[in-house]
Amino acid sequence: MAGLLEHPGYDGEKLRRVSEQLPCREVQAGMLLSLMGEPQQYCYPSLFIYGHRASGKSHVVNVLMKELELPHVTVSCVECVSVALLFEQVLLSFFGCDAASLLPRSPSISDFVRIYKQQTSEFPSKQTRYIVTEQAELLRDANVNLLPALLRLQELVEDNVSVILLSEIVWDKFRPNTGCFEPLLLHFPDYSKAELLHILSAHRHPSYSAEFYSSYVNILLGVFYAVCRDLRELQHLAALNFSKFCEPVAAGKVKETETHKLWKNIEPHLKKAMQTVYLREVSSLQWEQMDEHETGALRGLSAHTHVELPYYSKFLLIAAYLASYNPARTDKRFFVKHHGKIKKTNFLKKNEKTSNHLLGPKPFPLDRLLAIFYSVVDSRVAPTASIFSQISSLVTLQLLTLVSHDDQLDSPKYKCAVSLDFISAISRTVNFDIVKYLYDFL
Repeated sequence: MAGLLEHPGYDGEKLRRVSEQLPCREVQAGMLLSLMGEPQQYCYPSLFIYGHRASGKSHVVNVLMKELELPHVTVSCVECVSVALLFEQVLLSFFGCDAASLLPRSPSISDFVRIYKQQTSEFPSKQTRYIVTEQAELLRDANVNLLPALLRLQELVEDNVSVILLSEIVWDKFRPNTGCFEPLLLHFPDYSKAELLHILSAHRHPSYSAEFYSSYVNILLGVFYAVCRDLRELQHLAALNFSKFCEPVAAGKVKETETHKLWKNIEPHLKKAMQTVYLREVSSLQWEQMDEHETGALRGLSAHTHVELPYYSKFLLIAAYLASYNPARTDKRFFVKHHGKIKKTNFLKKNEKTSNHLLGPKPFPLDRLLAIFYSVVDSRVAPTASIFSQISSLVTLQLLTLVSHDDQLDSPKYKCAVSLDFISAISRTVNFDIVKYLYDFL
């Protein structure tokens, strides 16, 4: 693997150490090195590196910068809530606190460029300076001139400086309407199943053999790879469930080579853990304690029944579940107080033999969700922006799924993505008997 990284401008021993720290990312690291060139050469003014979450973007760039000892500053756009903080962090890292103190209270881009040019004349660098911006998509919400200025910062400050933008979204969503300098693009693809197996197996438990841990990781990927390819989440799941996988071996009931018996033991545990992928509403310790002391009404429920939601968000989720699993024609029967007489023969169709819960959730428009919500909530609620923002939060938490196109603003459609056990637990917290309002349980 180390032989894949070669560059005439860098020491071979440093490149070997870089290769050891970047498994399955040697191709992307080599391409990035080629774009950066030798340390004393002028680099391309701006590079745009994009790819999904946990695809190795930040890790590759940080390892290259630190191991090759390149002058750089890493700026998190989440932490730098203002342009002043971003400018201050760059000047502080390259030139020290004296340069950062020269910034006015509300600095403009021209102030930053002026101070930077002054400092480079006093402290010239023989190597390329790199400004690495993580979560660069947040730059779109900053000053309209900030992103175009960063992309051509090398030209503005007349110095050998390069800006590297790291983002999870493509460049087409960055490009300003007024146009800007186009950076070089570098894509980091998702890890394949074989690459994930190689990376996860490298962090084996010291008490067990490499073959045993590799078989465990293979079983884990067989369950989770279809729904989760995030390396960090898979590492968390591997560490969380390994003790359960080892229990029969530690007790002497099963040998390490009896993979089938080990799989039968951990299968229900992994299927339960699959319901909480990406939802870190409980800590690892709480998860293990709940698994050990699971009794009573909580038996059979996942850990994500304990997610804490705002009061009205719970009713919004209940309304979404009712809208997904009840036919629209039954809304008058369930939610209108003075609906008049409805013949039972018309209400309950005999030819509907299949349960709606077996067919799965159906999409519903936003106006139907709000109509059911205002019917089931205890108090009178005004249709404020807070209610709509809570719907967006439920989508972000993956409790609701947006099924309409993003450009369909007048009447978006959603689907409820939670189970009956989950919504029953949520309903109990607000003293709402959801079974009375479900068409399948009449």
